[in-house]
Amino acid sequence: MSKQSRPKINHKFESRHRARELAVQFLYSMDLCPWQDFEPALELFLGAESLAESELPEVKEYCRSLARGAWARRNEVDELLLRVVTGWRPERMVSVDRSILRLAIFEGFLNRELPVNSAIAEAVEIARFFGADESARFVNGVLARVAKHLFPEGA
Repeated sequence: MSKQSRPKINHKFESRHRARELAVQFLYSMDLCPWQDFEPALELFLGAESLAESELPEVKEYCRSLARGAWARRNEVDELLLRVVTGWRPERMVSVDRSILRLAIFEGFLNRELPVNSAIAEAVEIARFFGADESARFVNGVLARVAKHLFPEGA
């Protein structure tokens, strides 16, 4: 494909997607070490040398917002997961999958910052990249159940 025929890239979409990836990484680290103080850990993560120069300010700011919201509402999300997923308590889920689910449910279902279908698609894409072989299918199935539970009339 030549440069001229290449579709225009949606900068906001890419920035938001990158912020979601970073938020999942941070939530995963907090999940593994929950005794950390959240705010200092988040600022250390976002200020890491590998991120300091390479990430745009709007990416870091949206990541910060997502991470704070998903972490603050994780108990609510986990209770919701207990209601809709039979045989899989949140603490038994793979940590990466749990972090992806917490983020997607916070952003798309509780906060309604993006359409539910978009939240599911983003979560599945992130699960393909960061998760295990079956993570994308698992995340998709769980989020479909959450959507049916929260929005029985349709999202």
